[in-house]
Amino acid sequence: MKRRNTHQRQVILDILRQEHVHPTADQLYEEVKKAVPAISKGTVYRNLKILEEMGLINVLKLERNRHQYEYRRVNHSHFHCESCGAIFDIDVRFDAELDSNFISLTGFQVSHHNLEFHGLCQDCQNKQKNKTEEEPN
Repeated sequence: MKRRNTHQRQVILDILRQEHVHPTADQLYEEVKKAVPAISKGTVYRNLKILEEMGLINVLKLERNRHQYEYRRVNHSHFHCESCGAIFDIDVRFDAELDSNFISLTGFQVSHHNLEFHGLCQDCQNKQKNKTEEEPN
């Protein structure tokens, strides 16, 4: 079923295209409200689901049922900071052998894959370092 592109849907896509942060639905709702003041939270949620079904956005499903959204870009990875929860897009060289090695090993058919790194971002590393330096011996 082909869906028409509504004004609300286009505003959501435009915001996600501009952002390299990965907003939650609530954060996105607050941004969309600036352009479409009468929009409801339910409309934003419904449009996010439709955009996901259309393959135009990715949903990053994180711990505790927290979902964050991004405009669909191919061949990039994510870094998830375990301290502050921030997610960063990482443009690393795509390794085509990863898919073929996986296929050879399992026999599964691969349509795509997501690579996610976890650890501490630079800001959290600096905060941790500063906190350690401030602690008395």
